[in-house]
Amino acid sequence: MKHDIIAFLLSIFLILIYYLYLSRRTKRYPNLSAHALNEKVRYQWVEMIMNSGGKMDILAIQTLRNSVMAANFMASTAILLIIGTLNISDKIGEFALDWQYNLLAVNYSSELWQIKLSLLLLDFFITFFFFSMSIRFFNHVGYMINLKAYASPDENIYHQSCAYLNKAGAYYRLGTRAIFFSLPIILWIFGPYSLILSTIILIGGLAMLDKAPNVEFASELKG
Repeated sequence: MKHDIIAFLLSIFLILIYYLYLSRRTKRYPNLSAHALNEKVRYQWVEMIMNSGGKMDILAIQTLRNSVMAANFMASTAILLIIGTLNISDKIGEFALDWQYNLLAVNYSSELWQIKLSLLLLDFFITFFFFSMSIRFFNHVGYMINLKAYASPDENIYHQSCAYLNKAGAYYRLGTRAIFFSLPIILWIFGPYSLILSTIILIGGLAMLDKAPNVEFASELKG
């Protein structure tokens, strides 16, 4: 159990170090952040829709509908993962116990297994919450996005729509990250070394996802 606690703390420490590095890099070089780029794109998209004079109403509804459907699918997936984890928890626990005992010769307790299972279920519940909140804000934007074409000029709907849309995108991103973070927890069931290795691999994958595409390099390739 001591090895598992050390591995868990080390995993959290590595993730915190990565996000601290990501925060500093985003402040110094905002153009390198995929999240900052996505926020700018959302602002420009809302401005384009609102300044079209109602000509892009169908495009706005279709785009928001696709976003709601994607978030709804992920929220439903999180519920299915919760139910599936509860249904096969006993079988996974027995397999993990046999695997660690035969290959790693590590003492394993039922209390530790329950903690791992609880963390995994908590992660899936958090995932469901984030995607549900994303659906909520996408729906709010759906009611607000076309108001500027018909409302009085005194009403400032643009900034509120941008804020809601970026909140929806942020919740969707957090839900996706929660899904990613469930992978090290699942592999932690099979031992502390699997947790550390999967955390390092996950951080490497997040580093690639969080970096915005190099536009200049892409233009050179096209040329």
